[in-house]
Amino acid sequence: MTALLIVAAALAIVMVPTVGGRVVRRRLAVPAAPPDPRRMRILVSVAAGLSVAGFFGTWWGVLLGAAAGIGAERHLRRREPAHVGAERRAAAADLPLGADLLAAALRAGAPVDGAAAAVADALDGPLGTQLRRTARSLALGAAPAEAWGHLTGIPGAERLIAAAVRTSASGGALAGALGRLADDLRADRAVVIEAAAQRATVLIVLPLGLCFLPAFLLAGLVPVVIAVLENVR
Repeated sequence: MTALLIVAAALAIVMVPTVGGRVVRRRLAVPAAPPDPRRMRILVSVAAGLSVAGFFGTWWGVLLGAAAGIGAERHLRRREPAHVGAERRAAAADLPLGADLLAAALRAGAPVDGAAAAVADALDGPLGTQLRRTARSLALGAAPAEAWGHLTGIPGAERLIAAAVRTSASGGALAGALGRLADDLRADRAVVIEAAAQRATVLIVLPLGLCFLPAFLLAGLVPVVIAVLENVR
C-alpha cells in the first residue's frame, strides 16, 4: 500500500504541470505538448522499482527494486518509439509508388537529383522527407552511396539504394531497375498481406475451437461416460 501511495504521488508530481506552485489550467485552444519519452521512461522505471521494493518490504527487496528499475529503464530505452515505427511503415508503403515515379521522371529526361526532388514533393510524408535529403545531397555533389544512404532503415529500400549506386552513371538504366524494383516490392507486399490473412484465419478459428471442445465434452461425451458407469454398477 505504501508503495502504491508513493507511485501515485510521483505520478501526480510528474504529470501535472505547475508554474510558481500553482496548477496550470489547460485551455482547449492550446494543444497539449507531446509527452517526453525520457521523462516517461524514468517515471515508469521508478514506479517499477518502488512497486517491487514495496511488495517485499525488506532490505533485500530494496535491492530487487533497484534492479527492477534499472532493468525496466534499459528495456524501455531499447524499445523503438511508436512514431518512428509508424513513419517507417508509412515510408515502406509508399516505396513502390516512389520507385515508379522516379522511373517515370528519369524516362522523361529529368536528372537524378531533379527526379528525386520532384518525387519528394509529390509524395511528401516520411519517404518524401528522405528523398528530399537525397536530392539535396545529389545536387551538392555527394557520392551516390552517401546520397541514397538517407533511405537506409526503410524496409525494401536497400535494393533501391543498391540499384541507384550500381546504375549511377546512367539514368536510363536506373529507370529500368526502379521499374522492376517497384514490381518486386508490390509482389513482396502481396505475399506479406496474404500471410497475415492466413494467420488471422488461424487466430480466429483457435478461440472457436477452444470454446467448442469443452462444450462437446460436457454435452456429448460426459453423459455417455456417466451412463456407461451406471450400467457397469
